[in-house]
Amino acid sequence: MAHYPRIRDLREDSDKTQREVADYLGTAYQYYAVYEKGTSEIPFERAIALAKYYDVSLDYIAGLTNNKKGLSGSSLSPEQQELLKLAGSFSDTEKKRLIKLLKALINSIK
Repeated sequence: MAHYPRIRDLREDSDKTQREVADYLGTAYQYYAVYEKGTSEIPFERAIALAKYYDVSLDYIAGLTNNKKGLSGSSLSPEQQELLKLAGSFSDTEKKRLIKLLKALINSIK
């Protein structure tokens, strides 16, 4: 059974009760409570609704990232996003070479 500890954290950080969140989801608070406990799988539609409610990503709710905006890199600068995009096109060998090159460059600047 999946466990979503972040939905409890998000609710508490927002100073909401289980009943308030359950009302938003259109369900009884007892059903919502079992989602927080992990004794019942949260339906995908409700997970999406919670992500919208708290303005976070599903990746964050699922615990796949600590970035509330998710794995997409939306919190990265345009330059960082471009670097990641470029790096994704390299082979593993090329990535290792690039890392060595960047480290050498950084050390030469210091």
